[in-house]
Amino acid sequence: MLQFKKRLLSEEKYEACAVFDVNGDGVPDIVSGAYWYEGPDYANKHFICDVLAISEYHDDFSDYPMDVDGDGRLDIITGAWWGETLRWRRNPGETGTAWETFDIDRCGSIETIRYYDIDGCGVPEIFPNTPGAPQAFYKLVRDAGGKGTGEFRKFVISEGASGHGMGFVDIDGNGRMDIVLANGWLEQPEDPFAGLWTFHPEFQLGSASVPVLGHDVTGSGMIDLIVGQAHDYGLHWYEQGRAEDGSRTWTKHEIDMSGSQFHDLWLVDLDNDGELELITGKRYRAHNDGDPGAFDDIGIYYYKIEGGKFEKHVIDYGPAGKASGAGIYFWVQDLSGNGYPDIVAPGKDGLYLFENLGRTND
Repeated sequence: MLQFKKRLLSEEKYEACAVFDVNGDGVPDIVSGAYWYEGPDYANKHFICDVLAISEYHDDFSDYPMDVDGDGRLDIITGAWWGETLRWRRNPGETGTAWETFDIDRCGSIETIRYYDIDGCGVPEIFPNTPGAPQAFYKLVRDAGGKGTGEFRKFVISEGASGHGMGFVDIDGNGRMDIVLANGWLEQPEDPFAGLWTFHPEFQLGSASVPVLGHDVTGSGMIDLIVGQAHDYGLHWYEQGRAEDGSRTWTKHEIDMSGSQFHDLWLVDLDNDGELELITGKRYRAHNDGDPGAFDDIGIYYYKIEGGKFEKHVIDYGPAGKASGAGIYFWVQDLSGNGYPDIVAPGKDGLYLFENLGRTND
């Protein structure tokens, strides 16, 4: 068993966070919404900029570090449902100075955003999950020296609505990362920038999490899917197999049906045993009070995968205000330097840090 030390950093109700060195002192800081928290103790809170508050949400469903303008300072990529716009915030390099926000593209309502270096260039591309619009991604334009220019190129890779849910999974094992959507997967071609990717409508994942994770659960050599229901009860895995005719099959298995609103998932070796654990939790009031299980207690959990057994361990659980959920974009990284990954959990219930103290003796 792992032991965690919980600390409330702020009662601010932003649902996304990130960890990076904001002020260039070599120490990782925590960013969440309109503020950043200075490491290593995260007690000093600094203003970034105003973030639109609307309908009990904030228009900030991702906080991701990227040096967009090539000045050597990490900026923030963000976007959300209400603003319908992908944006970046420029790090001014001076504590106390407000960050300017720039629009990248009005792409439609953004559920949240994930990032992956699709072409191996060393800089991740931006993949917003836009349920009502086709799947697209954005590539930072860099100059001859490799520095960001503040501009992006957009690539649309699907037709029709993307649906709720997205993940990066090499479905066919050919070494190229594919994109999983709620109702199927997009096969990456040899040139990911060359137009539409081939869509395979092989499953229906419901109100799928962002991300959908790929992991060979059973050791079969084929990549399976791990999916949370972001707006309903249920955490599942889908086992990849083959029918007699050679076609791909997907068998649905339950992991945990006791909770709802599993919106964000991570695979991380939390206990340093060489095996990945599944980390997730409830996004508190994901649709305010409109989802199944909205009034249930909240929590964060990790699961030992163990070939599909998915042994559950509770990190935190209880009523909001005493326990923490996982928000729409939580972060896992060793902040204390003890070698064990810690968890930063934002949400409408506040911003929490769970310091991973390592294994207990039991």
